[in-house]
Amino acid sequence: MRLALAEADLAASAGDVPVGAVVLSPDGTVLASGHNEREAAGDPTAHAEVLALRRAAAATGEWRLTGCTLVVTLEPCVMCAGALVQARVERVVFGAWDEKAGATGSLWDLVRDRRLNHRPEVVQGVLEADCSAQLTRFFRDR
Repeated sequence: MRLALAEADLAASAGDVPVGAVVLSPDGTVLASGHNEREAAGDPTAHAEVLALRRAAAATGEWRLTGCTLVVTLEPCVMCAGALVQARVERVVFGAWDEKAGATGSLWDLVRDRRLNHRPEVVQGVLEADCSAQLTRFFRDR
């Protein structure tokens, strides 16, 4: 999560919402990372999770990220939750809850929907205070 927080700092310094993500291989090595780049890229899909998943798939040469873990500072939204289900990520670990748009347990629980063919494990609240404080600082300063 500390690596994801460092990625989130990069997003904040570029003027974007500070969300960072890291994809870990099944053995725990870092495959890829990303941070929000919506403002820089002018792309509504340039969320930290989506960028990290794309980069991990490129690094492995596989769209299936079986056995991998996605670590992200903020609970994934519907788009990102859908992407991690589609990528067959085994586990998602997040820090801060997103009561307004979260899709892994707060507002929605897309990743555990029994109608889907893949349901990753969810670990929530890792370094939650640090992740929440980073977002609070960003929005307070705005």
